[in-house]
Amino acid sequence: MTVARLDQGQRHRPRMAFLKKIEALMMEMQNPDTGIKMQTQRVMITSIPHAVAGNDILQWILQRLQITQEEALHLGDLFVKYGYIYPLQEPKNLTLKTDGSLYRFQTPYFWPVQSWPADDTDYAIYLAKKNIKRKGILEEYEKEHYNMLNQKINYKWDFVIMQAKEQYKAGKERKKADRYALDCQERAYWLVNRTPPGMLDVLEYGLDRVTDPNENKKKTMDVYRREIMYYQQAIMKSRVKSSVSLQGLVKYSEQFLSNDPILSGCLPSNPWVTDDTEFWDLNSKLVEVPTRMRVERWAFNFNELIRDPKGRQNFQVFLKKEFSGENLSFWEACEDLKYGDQSKVKEKAEEIYKLFLAPGARRWINIDGTTMGITVKGLKHPHRYVLDAAQTHIYMLMKK
Repeated sequence: MTVARLDQGQRHRPRMAFLKKIEALMMEMQNPDTGIKMQTQRVMITSIPHAVAGNDILQWILQRLQITQEEALHLGDLFVKYGYIYPLQEPKNLTLKTDGSLYRFQTPYFWPVQSWPADDTDYAIYLAKKNIKRKGILEEYEKEHYNMLNQKINYKWDFVIMQAKEQYKAGKERKKADRYALDCQERAYWLVNRTPPGMLDVLEYGLDRVTDPNENKKKTMDVYRREIMYYQQAIMKSRVKSSVSLQGLVKYSEQFLSNDPILSGCLPSNPWVTDDTEFWDLNSKLVEVPTRMRVERWAFNFNELIRDPKGRQNFQVFLKKEFSGENLSFWEACEDLKYGDQSKVKEKAEEIYKLFLAPGARRWINIDGTTMGITVKGLKHPHRYVLDAAQTHIYMLMKK
């Protein structure tokens, strides 16, 4: 899975692996032997071939994946929202209804993973054809797009109108059932690829949902310059011999061997073998007097000290004597932001900024200007790892 980075601190993770899994399920669903049974269904007065009911889709997901009904319904919604299945009765409603509502499978050519660009010309033809069919009656947002595209690609607007008329004419020659199904298919496709205002655009990525990382962009000189610099640094980077790496691994293992209660045993008794829990009591998170072995482990490296709640408590006492207790408090706040509740990320990030980073903050921490600039820029779009640069800086400061 590719990962594209933005300067504003976002991490775009294209959902290609996720889409591949959906498509594998789509292939199974359409399997004549093990998939959902498709049949001709009546919509109003029109008989639509190869239609399936929403309830049948839900039951198939439940039996195939052995998951709860709530999870199956969510997965079914994703199938519709990403355009793999489109509704026949309410084309504007991209959700899976668990009743007799009818759906059809989208042609694989239009699956999102194909990455066919839904360009402005195709959308303009679709709107022009719809405008002809409905004699000028379009949705408000469609009217805005229609007028905007008329100005944007005015140089080939005659071609757009000609294509729209030809497609409309060809559509009238089809059977009524095929014409109805294709209209629903086309409308669902553009609801996914040109999302109306107020609807979630599932094909866009990132916190702002404004950038498609799969979009082919022309590389500028600056991009090539950064690539050259990266490869030059990669070539100059020293390589460690495998023997040296193995020696380091052996040394690490020997260092921690005596502190491993399973491999080296533990006192007063092994709680994994007996019912005695005294070992857990002696090594509880904030025990009053830590064991000697636990304290010795803090000397291995700074990470062992700061990851141990008792070690961190003692280290905080030391930092207060050095008038720098806010450093550890900031590090702990960043850890809470990383691993805390997702719904409170923005709120916590703002609190941390006001308490530790803002000018005149009550517990202001000292970080360099470059790191502060990166952090402040990232806080415009707060996420779990927005304070990583500042946290690393403070970590190294405490370590020294």
